[in-house]
Amino acid sequence: MRFFIPLLLLVAAALARNIDDEVHHKQNRFKDRDHLHIGADAPPMMKLAADGQLRAVEDSEYWNEKCQQELKDQLAVTPIVSQAKNVIFFLADGTGVATLTAARLLKGLRTGMYEQERMAWDLFPYSSLIKTYNTNNQVTDSAASATAYLNGVKGNQATIGVDANVQRGDCQAMNVPEYRTQSLSKDFQDENKSAGIVTMSRVTDASPAGTYGHTADRNWESDSDINDDGEDTELCDDLAEQLVLNEPGSKFKVILGGGRQKFLPEGVDDPEEEDQTGRRNDGKNLIDAWLEGSSSMGNATYVWHKDDLLSFDAASTNYLLGLFDYKDMSYAIDEDASNPSLEEMTRAAIAVLQKDSNGYFLFVEGALIDKANHDNEASSALEEAVEFDKAVAAAVEMTDESDTLIIVTADHSQPMTINGYPALHSDIRGVAGVSDVDDIPYLALIYTSGPGYREQTDGVRPDPTEEGYEDPHYVFAAAVPREASTHNGEDVILYARGPHAHLFTGNHENAYITHAIRYAACVGDGLNFCDEKVKV
Repeated sequence: MRFFIPLLLLVAAALARNIDDEVHHKQNRFKDRDHLHIGADAPPMMKLAADGQLRAVEDSEYWNEKCQQELKDQLAVTPIVSQAKNVIFFLADGTGVATLTAARLLKGLRTGMYEQERMAWDLFPYSSLIKTYNTNNQVTDSAASATAYLNGVKGNQATIGVDANVQRGDCQAMNVPEYRTQSLSKDFQDENKSAGIVTMSRVTDASPAGTYGHTADRNWESDSDINDDGEDTELCDDLAEQLVLNEPGSKFKVILGGGRQKFLPEGVDDPEEEDQTGRRNDGKNLIDAWLEGSSSMGNATYVWHKDDLLSFDAASTNYLLGLFDYKDMSYAIDEDASNPSLEEMTRAAIAVLQKDSNGYFLFVEGALIDKANHDNEASSALEEAVEFDKAVAAAVEMTDESDTLIIVTADHSQPMTINGYPALHSDIRGVAGVSDVDDIPYLALIYTSGPGYREQTDGVRPDPTEEGYEDPHYVFAAAVPREASTHNGEDVILYARGPHAHLFTGNHENAYITHAIRYAACVGDGLNFCDEKVKV
């Protein structure tokens, strides 16, 4: 008997190693169908029980204990019913449930928590489903969506900061005062609070523009864009000009992102990109204009390189502008030395804004998740989602749940799907199985539309394992050919923590988000917690 137990332990260890090998190296043996453990054939994790028998790790005892603890945690949740001094609005652009799930699986693969990993927002006590349609399309774009969740009013596709009376390209209508909507940024400023924006895209892109802009066309980011459309730049202000010269943008304490070309005039060299100059036709240098205007209100700092952002003095800075790229900022996997991460920009923004004793509103966008999904670059999209998770975790770390409402949501979904029956603990970016029709492998991640569409040769589907799918910029397969993927129209998830986070349960319109935030923070028009408290 004394030899039996050690022998059994050796057998168990060998079996565990074999199971691990099957899970992690299955993709290299896909052509041998008998050795590809997919779906019901995949072995569970095993352990040596006290009675000397091999048993499943995740058995009844395991799941009962785990879920009882989860129930206790949920029962302990109590709403925080007090004014939200600060609000941080995190937007994971183009991030539907599939992208969220796949990103969690990728993070779990790296941490060893696998399927049971949790993103920062998974720890938030409240969540809701959000409807994303706009006033003329069932499937929204980022512009109309931004108007809804940042202004509380749904609008038409491609318009920002205006209601449904303004159609795309209607330069005159966008200037009608009663058609213009008011953003949360302005609401906070009206209560003597601060506001700021952080994005991985151009700061004049559709989503961040929802915090300050009013335009009939999301593409009118500079005056040259308006000129290209044959419109009157004297009548229609471009978004870069609105951000720097008009309220509420001109009073933003923090502006961090990309898009220098929209702020520099023609003939002025970009500080980083060789042979690139500004795109403005009007001769205005809006970076200089920002420095002049902000310096008149306090200490202003402009940076365009990561090193400068990481070394600036937040304590002595009242206004911070960072434009880190000529166009959009770079993907994290491309490791652009001049680009700070979303986490680093978020930390810098909070460091500046939290000095305001009255409170602040901060909008943070993980913009490149959407852009990678549009290109069917699933690996890049998931890396950006993991970076987004780091930024949310940083905000949680730097703030107090008792006075800061943090919201995490998306403006719309993207057509990524998780399919097949990947083995437990496998890489979600890899092979899910072999088709029982054409006997060719397929990946776990596939898009319904986009540039990943493959033409079949002689009726044979391309084999992804022969295309280098491990490349971080690999273009995953798509069902319908398009230059870029469409958006998806299903509801997206919203997560919330902090004061009045309990208002975000059930199913809501995306425009509802603004109204709930106004209530929680006691800003803007409509129902107001502070007023309601007085009534009681």
